[in-house]
Amino acid sequence: MPKIVCLSDTHNFHAQIAVPDGDILIHAGDATGRGTVEEVVSFNKWFAALPHRHKIFVAGNHDWLFETNNRLARTLLDSSIHYLQDSFVEIENLKIYGSPWQPRFFDWAFNLMRGAELAEKWKLIPDQADILITHGPPFGILDEVPRTYFIENTGCEELRKRVEEVRPKLHIFGHIHCGYGEAEEFGVKFINAANCDESYAPVNAPITFEL
Repeated sequence: MPKIVCLSDTHNFHAQIAVPDGDILIHAGDATGRGTVEEVVSFNKWFAALPHRHKIFVAGNHDWLFETNNRLARTLLDSSIHYLQDSFVEIENLKIYGSPWQPRFFDWAFNLMRGAELAEKWKLIPDQADILITHGPPFGILDEVPRTYFIENTGCEELRKRVEEVRPKLHIFGHIHCGYGEAEEFGVKFINAANCDESYAPVNAPITFEL
C-alpha cells in the first residue's frame, strides 16, 4: 500500500516544513506567494530534492506563472515532478488527476465563475480516478471560513457534485487555510492539506494517508 504525503499552501515557507517519508508526495497548490520565476525556481529546488519516489504538483491561485506563461513555468520544474493541469498520471496502479481551477476569488489565478464554467472543467475528471487533486475544496467539506456573524462554506458546489459521481478513494486540496484537516463522506477520504494557517504561518503538519 503506497503512503501518500499531502502538502498544500506552503507559500514560500517550504524549507520550514518537515516532510515525512512516503511513496507519493503531492502538493495541491499555492507553493508561492506571487508565482514569480524566482519563487517557482526556489520551490522546485526544494521539492525536487525530497526523497519520495513520485512527486506531483498542481498549481494554486497564487502560482501565477502557471497561468500567465504555462510553458515557461513547466520548464522550471524538474523532470521528476509530475505537473497536473486538467490531466492525469498513473502511478503504482493509481490513476491520479489534478486541476487548479476554483470559484472566482478576487483577481487571483485560475479563477472561473461558479456554475457552468467550473462544471465544464470538472467534467474532465475521469470516472476511474483513484486520487483527485484540486487546489480548492468541494462545497461543504473542510471549506468553512468564519465571518463576523456566520460561518461561510466557500467550496465549489459543482466540484462536490462531480466528486459524488466519481467517488475517488482520496481527494486532496488546500486553499482554505482554516479548513486544514481530514474528513470522510460518501466513501471518499478528504484531506485539506494547507500547511499555512490564516496568518500565513507554516504551522500545519503534512498529512499522510495509505492507500
